[in-house]
Amino acid sequence: MTDPVLDVASSVAADELRAFIERYERLEAEKKDIADQLKEVMAEAKGRGYDTKVLRKIIARRKRDRDDLAEEEAVMELYLNALGMI
Repeated sequence: MTDPVLDVASSVAADELRAFIERYERLEAEKKDIADQLKEVMAEAKGRGYDTKVLRKIIARRKRDRDDLAEEEAVMELYLNALGMI
């Protein structure tokens, strides 16, 4: 004989678990859609003659903190100067 309280608890847990999984799956699908859209933007930019490698570097730089970026550039310049590259 099964315990009705355990059956209800199992049902609730299963429903909640299913909801989490389905929500995650929807987000994964949205993530894929967004990734496809990002690829389309870069393909369009490339088609118009832009260097997508450079565009990606600019996008990455725009995400960074200005102070961290300035510090990195100063160190880079110091190292390049030490190597006689500038």
